[in-house]
Amino acid sequence: MAYRKLSEQVHKLSNVQRSDSFVKMFRDAVRDGQFEAAYMPERFTLPKQFSRRGAEGTYQRDAKEMLFDATPKFETWFEQTNRDLAAARKGGTIKATLENVEAGLVDFKAMAAETRKKMQASYTKGQALGKSRAKGTTKGKRK
Repeated sequence: MAYRKLSEQVHKLSNVQRSDSFVKMFRDAVRDGQFEAAYMPERFTLPKQFSRRGAEGTYQRDAKEMLFDATPKFETWFEQTNRDLAAARKGGTIKATLENVEAGLVDFKAMAAETRKKMQASYTKGQALGKSRAKGTTKGKRK
């Protein structure tokens, strides 16, 4: 049987900035019984660079080392998980920048449709406001 360490597997990720998510998903899969793994006494440093809000510089976190059996079932799970982690983020929305649009991370046509919809709503609101003011009221006029 081929045994591997979790720290070695983390470095095989296509996006190491998602290593913390991978370790969490790995532990969930072990807990659910998808494959076998055991804790080791040592710890390892995750390759992800974390940054604190409002502070300069980055830091790294440690995780408990695990030893697991690298079965074909695990390899299949890893390939799928690696693809999922590389493809999409679960966090907030991706900012609309030129680079993200060109990379295909943001749908330009959907963005343009949303802009058109907002502009139309703003225009309609302005027209309605103008019409209500044009009717005018005679309140407050002195004779």
